[in-house]
Amino acid sequence: MLNFLNTYGYLLLFAWVFVEQLGLPIPAIPALLAAGALIGDGQLKLGYVLLWTMVAALIADMIWFEIGRRKGLPILSFLCRISLERDSCVRQTKSLFARHGANSLLIAKFIPGLSTVAPPLAGIVEMRTVKFLIYDGLGNFLWISLPLLAGFFFRHQLSVFETLYHQGGHYLLGVTVVAIGGFISWKYWKRRQYLKLLSLERISADDVKRKLDEGLEFVILDIRHGLDLAGDPQTLPGALHIPLDELRLRHEEIPLDQEIVTYCDCPQEASAAMAATRLIGLGRKIVKPLAGGLSGWRNQGFPTQAVDLRGDLRLAIRRKF
Repeated sequence: MLNFLNTYGYLLLFAWVFVEQLGLPIPAIPALLAAGALIGDGQLKLGYVLLWTMVAALIADMIWFEIGRRKGLPILSFLCRISLERDSCVRQTKSLFARHGANSLLIAKFIPGLSTVAPPLAGIVEMRTVKFLIYDGLGNFLWISLPLLAGFFFRHQLSVFETLYHQGGHYLLGVTVVAIGGFISWKYWKRRQYLKLLSLERISADDVKRKLDEGLEFVILDIRHGLDLAGDPQTLPGALHIPLDELRLRHEEIPLDQEIVTYCDCPQEASAAMAATRLIGLGRKIVKPLAGGLSGWRNQGFPTQAVDLRGDLRLAIRRKF
């Protein structure tokens, strides 16, 4: 790494950081550590390293920011489908942004998965471009500076590690491959266990539409996050909106003696199934997630109902950004 960076220098750092921030699984931290060591040895200049890496990160983030602004919430679902924790990726990202607003961009780079998802979400909530550049720039500066400092102060230890690698690199490579494979297998097993817990019987969009047409009494529960509703203020006809995170506090608003259909717009209806599991635990008898969620309902050509947010939810979200 040290020799590679010493040969190709700033252009390599720019490309490395750029492709990682676009979402490719090529971690830039090892390159930044090596760059810090080379800065300490006088072979690279700190100012140029910061300039090239900051520009690379900001360009990649601005691309995702504009994609989020133009494409909206579906881009989050796409990004989280390639995540190792795709069932909770969207929900956790929105919860973090709802709690911390623009400040989330200061720590996003340090949280696996959130680094790529944060910029498009900032575009989705229509953060001002100048504000995004300021907060994202500060976040990138922290993310780039810390490994550079670590490489600078521990450059002698890195040289020792490089020597050890040359002496037994194939063993180290084997251990690394096994460790990564074990980690992915563990994540996959955890996800299978998680989906098993949520393997409730679904109800089809056709059945829900038939119940509505026949005037049957049942509850349609929209458990989407507030960011979803603000960005897409449409629900199934007559739906009651209670976000998943508020379900335990507000479950008394839901009748005990009626069938309940929960829905979201998330991978494999994970949040809707989780809501159904919680409601069953809170004493409801018949609770079924809607197969396909809101997107599946729309794909069938069934009608939705506009929600009058009266500006309250939108305003609360905009103030944070």
